[in-house]
Amino acid sequence: MKEWKENEIDLKLNNKDEFWLYLYTPMCGTCQVASKMITVVDELLPHVTIGKSDLNYLPKKAIEWQIESVPCLMHLKNGKVIEKYYAFHSVPYLLEIVSKD
Repeated sequence: MKEWKENEIDLKLNNKDEFWLYLYTPMCGTCQVASKMITVVDELLPHVTIGKSDLNYLPKKAIEWQIESVPCLMHLKNGKVIEKYYAFHSVPYLLEIVSKD
């Protein structure tokens, strides 16, 4: 899973791409566990676009998207946030939500 900078996210938003964005912070222990789970999902679903970003470098986006906490997995489509997930539960759970659309 590739680390995306703000300009890469903006390009995808402007292109109205459909993608998933995993938001984390490096010092968050829960994020480290969630990151491993998302990596597995990314490997199992190569046709789904998933990127990750350190929320510390996206302060304006955090406000705009009203991010409540990390880890956060967001589904974005047509330049808009479709859904945000904060509880990652398990890899099967993540596979289900990411592949349902």
